[in-house]
Amino acid sequence: MIDDIELSQRQAMERVETATTLEHLREVETEVLGKRSQLSTFKALLRDLEPNERKNVGRAVNAARAEVERAVGERRALLERAERRDQLESERLDLTESLTSYRVGHHHLVTQTTELLEDVFVGMGFTIAEGPEAETDWYNFEALNIPKAHPARSMFDTLYLDLNEPESTVLRTHTSPVQIRVMDATEPPIYTVAPGRVFRRDTADASHMPVFHQIEGLVVDRGITFGDLAGTLESFTTEYFGGSIHSRLRPSYFPFTEPSAEFDINCVFCEGAGCKTCGRTGWLELGGCGLVHPNVFRAVGYDPEVWSGFAFGFGIDRLALMRHGVDDLRELFTNDIRFLEQF
Repeated sequence: MIDDIELSQRQAMERVETATTLEHLREVETEVLGKRSQLSTFKALLRDLEPNERKNVGRAVNAARAEVERAVGERRALLERAERRDQLESERLDLTESLTSYRVGHHHLVTQTTELLEDVFVGMGFTIAEGPEAETDWYNFEALNIPKAHPARSMFDTLYLDLNEPESTVLRTHTSPVQIRVMDATEPPIYTVAPGRVFRRDTADASHMPVFHQIEGLVVDRGITFGDLAGTLESFTTEYFGGSIHSRLRPSYFPFTEPSAEFDINCVFCEGAGCKTCGRTGWLELGGCGLVHPNVFRAVGYDPEVWSGFAFGFGIDRLALMRHGVDDLRELFTNDIRFLEQF
């Protein structure tokens, strides 16, 4: 029987060595060490043997079983290492890989223009102010000398929000409310510009959009004159457009400034010589400006006998179009990558 046990051990170990996967090894282990295995059968026969023989055979069975269990353990460790190695190889990431080319995104043309304008005005000594896009009627109109039923309200195609009292909350039609908020919270002197998005009930076409961007400036100090306004706008024009472009002011009307003016610059395409874009005049309209109306100062608690100032504003989108020779405002909002990647 000892010889049979040794033969069974050799056969079991050979089977263990032939296992190629962990699943296969589990099946082999059940067959050579399970309750129905040959070694278990030998153990069951011990009760029929003489005591001395039973002792020797029992020792042989236990030794054989121990050897087979050791072989199974070693084979399992080997297969686990191989399986782990295969898994790591299949999931390997080549961190040394280098791309031959890649594309880097950039800011939208309107954002680029806004940042350039901010840089210009900061260089001139202005600060940057921001405010909410949903405004109260008081900040958007009344504090700017545009009371309810005032004819000037027809200049703004206002979008009202269904909040609070009827017609008490609007999507701001300009960034002038930011100027009111700055004066509300700050004592003069004030030198600030307020860029931002504004909303009007316009039909989209080549020169109008219901959503667009403005930048408005405000100066409040002692002894501010119309000459200071003209000089500031001329400095801005030459700084932003270059030394060959200059500005002029034409009389106009705005309810929040008095006197008021339109702000024109030399045509950036013909530099004042006259072309189709400027209607052969050599000038392009850029925005509006004027000295701050005394009623606006009174609305924020400033004494107009002590303080004076000027305000100006123009469209950021329009500036971007003029600077880059784009003739359709809608191009800035369609997000056509073929257009945007040119800037």
